[in-house]
Amino acid sequence: MTRAFLRPDDVRGLVAEQFGTGRRLTALDRLTGGSKKGVYRLRLDDETTAILYVWAAGENYWPPSPTVPDDPFTDASGAELFAANHAALAAAGVRTPRLLTLDRDSRHLDADVALVEDVGAVKLEALMRHDPAAAAAPLATLGDALRRMHTTLGPHYGKLAAIARGEASQIRRAEDVIVDRALGHLDASATRDARLAEAHDRIAGHVRHLRGAVAARQTYGLVHGELGPDHVLVTPAGEPVVIDFEGLTYFDVEWEHAWLQMRFGAAYRALRPVDLDPHRLELYRYAQVLSLIEGPLRIADTDFPDRRWMLDLAEWNITKALAVV
Repeated sequence: MTRAFLRPDDVRGLVAEQFGTGRRLTALDRLTGGSKKGVYRLRLDDETTAILYVWAAGENYWPPSPTVPDDPFTDASGAELFAANHAALAAAGVRTPRLLTLDRDSRHLDADVALVEDVGAVKLEALMRHDPAAAAAPLATLGDALRRMHTTLGPHYGKLAAIARGEASQIRRAEDVIVDRALGHLDASATRDARLAEAHDRIAGHVRHLRGAVAARQTYGLVHGELGPDHVLVTPAGEPVVIDFEGLTYFDVEWEHAWLQMRFGAAYRALRPVDLDPHRLELYRYAQVLSLIEGPLRIADTDFPDRRWMLDLAEWNITKALAVV
């Protein structure tokens, strides 16, 4: 598809309403890395900045996929989720960018938008790689925030907005949601890779074997969904700020920790995790491997600009998936 990104003239009305007519936009920088929404840095003539999130079809690189009513990880994008999740994280004492304004009425753009505080461009991921000593304090603070999230419990799993509306379907147990997701990812990936097609039944059998060891559970914690050190910015004062939280949901905390273990590596211990069910953790860890094959292969079929990176990510996880079967 032909994509038309925002230009400075598109946001001048928003700038005037939010900051007043006495301040002028000097630059609009589209930031890289997003795949579901556009992220822009607004620069004003008094050298202040703000970040603009834009949920528009032209900013979303993912091909359409079906929404599964009781799967909280499908269709996890949009301004409604952003607003509900921003409030929930604030209530849990988790630092996020301060919300300046939210527009879901297309007053300035033909899209839902949120204008938020610019907390800077330093990612925790970069600090962990280049200055581990400077990363130690933000990691510890992040660990405290995660413990508050993961001990904020509820009796139902699902997106927060759906729970608030009484629409969070509980048709399946949480672990069965993940098993069905994993098998769906396997089916889709096997059509794209001959190695997975050949190993399909062995992989499916391994998923079902892992599922068989998982006991039932009735309470769920607040989880980000895909929290890596690239989704945490660090302010000049050393404060970790969680971003990209539209996927926030009540779910098994093992789902979060399987992701955290993978993304934080040796630094994971600094997050001081809550107690976990090892069987549930192992199932979710393998399910995420299959997800990180199917998702990258699917988006690599689009015009996503970093296609090679996605293909390499899929290849890495194909090797991991096949290693245990």
